[in-house]
Amino acid sequence: MPANAENSETTGNDEDLPTPDRLLHTGSEHPIDPEDLVRLTGREPTPARIERARRMLDREGPAAVERYLP
Repeated sequence: MPANAENSETTGNDEDLPTPDRLLHTGSEHPIDPEDLVRLTGREPTPARIERARRMLDREGPAAVERYLP
């Protein structure tokens, strides 16, 4: 953990962290759309990727996100 990470949490300064913990969540907590799922893979959304993600969400529901987020 970076030396200033603890300080950023206590002061509310999230700029030093890659993604503030308060913004991280999994699909089981909030609805996720196919474009979000594509972005979780680190790829840019295209119509084909969005369609594949839509089918994956239909099959697996919010658990599909768990492939990419712990």
